[in-house]
Amino acid sequence: MSESRPPVPPFTRETAIQKVRAAENAWNTRDPERVSLAYTVDSVWRNRSDFLKGRSEIVAFLTGKWEKEQEYRLIKELWAFTDNRIAVRFAYEWHDAEGAWHRSYGNENWEFDENGLMRERHASINDVAIGRAERLFHWDRSGVRPDEHPGLSDLQL
Repeated sequence: MSESRPPVPPFTRETAIQKVRAAENAWNTRDPERVSLAYTVDSVWRNRSDFLKGRSEIVAFLTGKWEKEQEYRLIKELWAFTDNRIAVRFAYEWHDAEGAWHRSYGNENWEFDENGLMRERHASINDVAIGRAERLFHWDRSGVRPDEHPGLSDLQL
């Protein structure tokens, strides 16, 4: 039996939003193994200037990412969609080992297979240094952003 990760294409506005929120929730767990299961075994990524292929490279990349980006908190928002593609914009906050805070802004383009697994991910990301008082993403480190927490548009990001 093949893996499946609903909702599956073709996407509607509602199912695209569900897919984006599911991705946000998974990434906020900071669990590389769990996150990797949303991608095909041969998924292809471009993340900034890193080019990855396959789940094992994704797990290794995310492990290093979350070792560097401490107290990571992410918000994603649907930008556009078609039958099997979704574009999102996102922002996340984190601090480095010295305690310096950053907000990273970006866009991702996703393509899914018929089972709802992501087979391509292209991410462009920029980092901005912020002060601790400038942080806007405040929720428990458990991972999931509470429904009542403002999204990107609400925060005017």
